[in-house]
Amino acid sequence: MANEEHLNILKQGVEVWNKWREDNPTVVPDLSLAILVEAHLGGACLDGADLTEANLIDADFRNADLTDANLSGAKLKGATFMYADLTIALLTDANLSRANLSQADLTAAGLKRTDLTAAALTGANLNEVDFTEANLSEADFTEANLTGATLIRADLTEAKLTGAVLSNAIFWDTRIARIDLSRCVQLEEAQHFGPSYIGIDTIYESKGKIPHKFLREAGVPENFIEYMSSLTGTAFEFYSCFISYSTKDEELAKRLYADLQTEGVRCWFAPEDLRIGQKFRTGIDEAIRKYDKLLLILSESSVKSNWVEKEVEAAFEKENKENKTVLFPVRLDDSVFDTEVAWAADIRRTRHIGDFTNWEKHPDYKKGFERLLRDLKSEERKKEM
Repeated sequence: MANEEHLNILKQGVEVWNKWREDNPTVVPDLSLAILVEAHLGGACLDGADLTEANLIDADFRNADLTDANLSGAKLKGATFMYADLTIALLTDANLSRANLSQADLTAAGLKRTDLTAAALTGANLNEVDFTEANLSEADFTEANLTGATLIRADLTEAKLTGAVLSNAIFWDTRIARIDLSRCVQLEEAQHFGPSYIGIDTIYESKGKIPHKFLREAGVPENFIEYMSSLTGTAFEFYSCFISYSTKDEELAKRLYADLQTEGVRCWFAPEDLRIGQKFRTGIDEAIRKYDKLLLILSESSVKSNWVEKEVEAAFEKENKENKTVLFPVRLDDSVFDTEVAWAADIRRTRHIGDFTNWEKHPDYKKGFERLLRDLKSEERKKEM
């Protein structure tokens, strides 16, 4: 429960409260389980206490324990909550515009319809916070932890998200305007319950460097995603590629897909990226025609795969037709050097094959991946180097 002495000091108003905080810098205010519903000029209650005409605007709550406190509708504009503990606190409909919540812990707090316009939340722990319909415009979430946060119908216009972790954050009808998403962390792991509004200004602010998975699941059309880099006025840094593999090698295929997407390489990865109801053969043929390169994962399993053989044949056909290199092979084992399968033997004789035989060891994987990235760099970018 809240400390009665601390409550009595707060009852005397923000000026008295802030002076007490200044004179007692080592005291951690205990306002846990306190009720500050509609605490503002004009009346409120704090754990049953009468706070008539209390003014909590610009109040100093830094380092305070506000665990499970109820601040619904509270007028806290410009208040300071640096390093405060607001775990599972309720701030529904509160006004926290320009408040400072840097490094605060708001784990599982409820901030539905809360006004956080231009608030500072740098480094804050916002794990599983409910921001449904909250106004987050111009808020600073730099290096904040938004893992599992609910952002349904929230307004993120001009918010700062550099270094913000968005793994499993929930988006739906979220307004994402005039934001640089290129430096978010784990944005591709966000969850989408429906489409969101992503402004063209966000595409430009991010220089097109937004995970394709995020854009697809947010409802951005595939043809727009494909040409996004050219719309931002920059040449494609890398060739796009279709990944061909045996299902037994799916673990490496998924890792390459995720890492290539992170580096800005436009990838197509079957069966994940096939549209529902689309025939595999039709979809794969279409993808190989659309994308620049075929990244082939060679292994004992893939050499025996009829599917992989058909994909390689399609790549060879495209090479002959367009007179350019399409096939980029990498290997998981030495089977390609021993096989008598014609198409694999042809690759062995005519191509450099990237080495991923020890891909589970990070240094070896990194070395192979960096070589692959270099080879996938487009001719336009190579000329600039």
